[in-house]
Amino acid sequence: MAQTILLVDDEEDILELLRYNLEREGYRVLTARNGAEALPLLNTPPDLCVLDVMMPAMDGWELSRRIRAHAKSSHVPIIFLTARDSEVDEVLGLELGATDYITKPVRVRTFIARVRKALKPAEGVHERTGPLQTGALRIFPDNYSVEIGNRSVPFPRKEFEVLLYLATHPDRVVSRDTLLNEIWGRDVYVVDRTVDVHIRKIREKLEKHARYIETVKGVGYRFSVED
Repeated sequence: MAQTILLVDDEEDILELLRYNLEREGYRVLTARNGAEALPLLNTPPDLCVLDVMMPAMDGWELSRRIRAHAKSSHVPIIFLTARDSEVDEVLGLELGATDYITKPVRVRTFIARVRKALKPAEGVHERTGPLQTGALRIFPDNYSVEIGNRSVPFPRKEFEVLLYLATHPDRVVSRDTLLNEIWGRDVYVVDRTVDVHIRKIREKLEKHARYIETVKGVGYRFSVED
């Protein structure tokens, strides 16, 4: 079955350009012109959301918050496609759980490559298929889910992949460059703070179990397994 991509942008020419090229690549494409129009299309979560930021009725920031807040769509990758090109905006996008951040004007071939990357699991992340348990923390690679005690905690895809990579390399110091290459890939440009933002968001979700992830100053991060 074809993967479904939701495109949300108030510029009709961009919607049509991207829809045409994505459908040529075999994807099923849904379109909306603002966040409010997109919300009903999320009842059946797509495989990827591509969101403009500056839109009427509901902008991309608020729509991404809605996507992340809903258990059914919390794991769906999000790409922001926007004319806002400052590092502050890009970091905000990451804070909101974006998988990638692309600035306009859009280059179609580059865009398609980034879409493929966003839809592809990080290499090496799913070498383990069974659940991984550390104390009250359980990680399920097969369905991108995390449980703490008896509570299910939703994780956006990239946050989940970072957590899983660290957890499957316990007691090993993993550098930021290694995480960037393994999770995002060498062909995707992201800002320097990307890893740190994701680690902070992971720790917030882990709450008291955030101690499992140690910062090794000037080097990277280490997942320390409980005895």
